[in-house]
Amino acid sequence: MTAAGGRLAVLLATYNGARFIDEQFRSIDQQAWPVIDIWASDDGSSDGTATSLERWASRWSKGSFTRLPGPGRGFAANFRSLLVNANVDADYVAFCDQDDVWLADKTRVAAEALAAHGCRPALYCARTIITNEEGRELSRSPLFRRPPDFANALVQNIGGGNTMVLNRAAHQLVREAATRTEFVSHDWFAYLIVAGAGGHVTYDETPHVRYRQHGQNLVGSNQGWGPRMRRLTAAFGGRFTLWNDHNVAAVEACRDLLTPAAAEIFDRFRRARTGPLPARLVNLWRSGVYRQTALGQVSLYAAGLLRKL
Repeated sequence: MTAAGGRLAVLLATYNGARFIDEQFRSIDQQAWPVIDIWASDDGSSDGTATSLERWASRWSKGSFTRLPGPGRGFAANFRSLLVNANVDADYVAFCDQDDVWLADKTRVAAEALAAHGCRPALYCARTIITNEEGRELSRSPLFRRPPDFANALVQNIGGGNTMVLNRAAHQLVREAATRTEFVSHDWFAYLIVAGAGGHVTYDETPHVRYRQHGQNLVGSNQGWGPRMRRLTAAFGGRFTLWNDHNVAAVEACRDLLTPAAAEIFDRFRRARTGPLPARLVNLWRSGVYRQTALGQVSLYAAGLLRKL
């Protein structure tokens, strides 16, 4: 099988996305990939999204096009419904948002990166080109220099779901994990599980997705001082603690999938969240968990100091 070959499944979660979804579909259709199956789960849209999906389904010629009703409980539950669907059978699986644009080489580049790891679970993610509503480029997403790893995944998600592609082994792994637990977000969960199970995570510094920013974004860009200050506020205002609560519970449900090294990191991180101050900071340091930037690392230890992990 060549890198740009085999069957690619696109997991698309939609909700009131009629304004931009046609442009997203055109960009998927223009990929240099022979077989692309679309799995679209709509969460009860009240605009023209269902009509757009029906129209694209009627003319999709690259593979199958399956439309499903979403669970109606938000984007994370919607993506989870796609992840646990046992009928999705593909060599590569890509998450897809409804309002972005894929560059023509996105799937080829991802598959070439994943093919190097054979049957080992592998996940590809990348930076994005951030655009305004009209598609004009504004900036690039942050460039992360530290390696993607479980110790990073426990406290930070570096890969947007709109860039992620999983090989067959990673998809099967994440699907098994998703049957056991809910999660904060599908992309963070995939990063946690693949890295924790000893899979390979590729972070591409070159973007291949145009990430559109508009008033209805559920998760926006992390660029600039405004988002940085909001992340600091979240760290000390309880949201970071809540996310960690959910992630710790999710990883615990999948503990048997972790490597021994990842399980040790996980246990030390859990101990760093409770107990007396000296023990918390020692366990945080010994766990080796890290965020990608110096400011992020300072905020991580400040959260540990204030019992906000």
